[in-house]
Amino acid sequence: MNYKKFFFIIPCLLIGIHLSAQNGGIDEQTLSAMRASYDNSPATKALQTAISGNDINKLAANHNNPNTHDVYFSNRVNSKGITDQKSSGRCWLFTGLNVLRSKVIAKYNLSEFTFSQNYCFFYDQLEKSNLFLQAIIDTKDKDMTDKIVEWLFKNPLSDGGQFTGVVNIITKYGVVPSEAMPETNSSNNTSRMSNLISLKLREYGLQLRDMAAQGAKNKELTDKKKEMLNTIYRMLALNLGTPPSSFTYTLKDATGKPVKTQTYTPLSFYQEFVGVDMSNYVMIMNDPTRPYYKVYEIEYDRHMYDGENWKYLNVPMDQIKQIAIASIKDSTMMYFSCDVGKFLNSSTGLLDINNYDYASLMGTTFNMDKKQRIATFASGSSHAMTLCAVDLDENGNSKKWMVENSWGSASGYKGHLIMTDEWFDEYMFRLVADKKYIPKDIQALLTQKPVILPPWDPMFAMEE
Repeated sequence: MNYKKFFFIIPCLLIGIHLSAQNGGIDEQTLSAMRASYDNSPATKALQTAISGNDINKLAANHNNPNTHDVYFSNRVNSKGITDQKSSGRCWLFTGLNVLRSKVIAKYNLSEFTFSQNYCFFYDQLEKSNLFLQAIIDTKDKDMTDKIVEWLFKNPLSDGGQFTGVVNIITKYGVVPSEAMPETNSSNNTSRMSNLISLKLREYGLQLRDMAAQGAKNKELTDKKKEMLNTIYRMLALNLGTPPSSFTYTLKDATGKPVKTQTYTPLSFYQEFVGVDMSNYVMIMNDPTRPYYKVYEIEYDRHMYDGENWKYLNVPMDQIKQIAIASIKDSTMMYFSCDVGKFLNSSTGLLDINNYDYASLMGTTFNMDKKQRIATFASGSSHAMTLCAVDLDENGNSKKWMVENSWGSASGYKGHLIMTDEWFDEYMFRLVADKKYIPKDIQALLTQKPVILPPWDPMFAMEE
């Protein structure tokens, strides 16, 4: 043995442990204390075996929860047919179109009807691609390490979105029934296509910045961008199909009997069958980390360059509930988004904070409130659905809510999710309602100058 080397190593190890403790690391003494604190009793060993070998939710399930099978609702908007976004992040689009679909079904007394999500998605992806490329041109003089440039290259394209995008897309491009542009494998499974187009967009972004660095003028950059978009259009058409410029549609009544057959453009179909002034819709939000009764706007968070940024009014939860109740009582569905993964029993479709007792299982507590969870990135809006029902007590207070989901009819409770009022308070974030259900004093707040927020704010990720 090389004793000189041995006696050199020992002091180094001791120094390493000492420095670890000094620098905030875990030293041997601290680790020993952790080991000693762990109760290695037979009961703990049994619990360890159970948890390490099973789904935590199965072990934490609260079988005494009385809300599990209560599916009665005092007020409900009628709907027909459940949609399925499959393996895509298009919940925002399905939800927005389902809000309008319910109006079409009621207006024409249809047995069932769906818009083509694929048609709108095609133009959403094309517009987002243009938004990225034009933003690259706009920021050409900024360094690659600039925060906004970095954010653009990190997020060139997304299949997620929010309600403002629904409004901008359908008012510009119209809508078509599902049979006019059916779903494809790529629309149902978007990741591969999105990854390839994102890769191409990043390449194009670098080319545009390189052209600008070599002195190219804005017109030259814009012409190059249009040439690049031809390739993006081709990639989209190969994956999603070619959007129709006109189509023939036969309207049938609730019994399936043909009423009329006519040729439409997507915009004329929108004007006749939907006929809704989308400017009447207002997004309200419950974000306790920011002051209430303020309007907020998220920079670059839009679906098209010539569209509108995402804008909303922050309102306390009790007022959001009153707006939602008024809308449902008037048979009008709403765009709704929440943190859907929290306390979801996927087999029953129940969202209830009492579904699972994680504290007892883990032997600790989880005490953060909504404000603290948002501030620490533990919670945020992740999924959009269509709010369609509320159950009220004798005093008109909400007891539970129901949404029409877009995960297929076999998911949850017949394609729906039911949430307790307490869960609604904790994990509901956004609601889009017609102005007529919003009190005049709250509407008046919409005229104030918005507070601009950065697009990388975690509270405003695109919903999937």
